[in-house]
Formats: sequence, structure tokens, C-alpha cells
Amino acid sequence: MIEAKVIQIENCDSLHIVKFDFLGQTLSMMSLELDRAIEVGTRVLLQVKPSHVAIGKNISGELSYSNQLKAEILFVENGTLLSSLRLQIGENSILESIITHNSSQKMDLKIGDEVTALIKASELSIAKVL
Repeated sequence: MIEAKVIQIENCDSLHIVKFDFLGQTLSMMSLELDRAIEVGTRVLLQVKPSHVAIGKNISGELSYSNQLKAEILFVENGTLLSSLRLQIGENSILESIITHNSSQKMDLKIGDEVTALIKASELSIAKVL
């Protein structure tokens, strides 16, 4: 989970784009429903399903992913079809990612590698209001 603070809320009809500050980096979340307790300044825990965290290594150029977080691989478990990764972001935040075994092998992912965790705004959600 990622602890962050709401810094901006944009609305259009029933669509909300919420921006968060996480360690000086802006994260974005797209939502059709937004709890009334969420307002600028609110501290929250954000979550994302491990299967929705893509991994980039040595990437350059522009990507459409709203959320691009520099991370270090803490753990890699390669199974027959899937690989499970544990990523450290900042000093206290851990994310998990599940990618195909083929992708893990192709990128030669290993403990200590610097990677970029990629999360679409539509896949990020608020787990808890602090």
C-alpha cells in the first residue's frame, strides 16, 4: 500500500480525477464514485492489484501510464507461467507485481534491480482514509 495525500480533485459529471502527493511525486486516480470524506488534504492509503502493476526496465520516452514509480526489486519468485515481484518504493512503501514468467525472463529481473512500476489511473484505488 501507498500512503499519500490528496492534492487535487477534478470532476466532470460523475467522473473524478484525484491527484495525490506521494514522496513529492504526483499520482493520479480515476474514479466514478468518490467518498464524501475525500477532500484536498486528506491522507489515504492507496492500493492496486498486483496483476495491474506493469514493470519497466531501462525505459525512455513518453508512456500513457499516469503513475510511474521508481522502485527496487526486493524479491522475485519465478513460477511456471507467472512471476511475483515485491518492489520497494521510497523507504516505507511496498508494492507487489505479478507479470508473466516470459516477461520476467526477457527483462532478466533480479533482486536489487532498479525498475519502474507502471499503474494506470483507472487501476489505483483508495483502500482507507487515514
